[in-house]
Amino acid sequence: MDDLTFLKTYFTQYEKNLFADDAKEKIVVMRDRIARVKQGEGKLIFAGNGASAAIAAHCALDFTKQAGVRALTFNNPSLITAFANDYGYEHWVARAIEFYAEQRDILVLISSSGKSPNMVNAAKYVKEKGMELITFTGFSTDNPLKQLGDLNFWVNSKAYNIVECIHMIWLTAVIDLTIGKSEYPVS
Repeated sequence: MDDLTFLKTYFTQYEKNLFADDAKEKIVVMRDRIARVKQGEGKLIFAGNGASAAIAAHCALDFTKQAGVRALTFNNPSLITAFANDYGYEHWVARAIEFYAEQRDILVLISSSGKSPNMVNAAKYVKEKGMELITFTGFSTDNPLKQLGDLNFWVNSKAYNIVECIHMIWLTAVIDLTIGKSEYPVS
């Protein structure tokens, strides 16, 4: 396969996933749920591993600074290493949620595979406590994280970069929809 054919196929995967039939509707639903959290003085809590943690941090910042919705993430190395050391890596996110979340909050868990034990255990904890869970996953349509979510964004791909980039685009679309425009000053 030559480079141009590769890129045509590659970008077709983005196109079919990004504009999936239910993506726009789910973005509106997420925005509406976030509006209720904002009015009820709740917050958004984001978590992910690796690149998904970077997406979580970016979105927590933009929801707070740009959209006026309190949001946080657990990307503090001291928090991660202390909780992982004390509770086990597969349980550190659930324990962080236990310490920082309140009933009126929405948890947003991001995992390309939807199989990361720390994300799945966090989702189980969120469900046990009756809190709302929004998931962003890819790979298998029946991944464990997606099965636990109240609102699920799923990318039909097994390519990490495609899954992660589409997650980022969908999440920033929710931010801009919450603000009500795509162009605005950032200071």
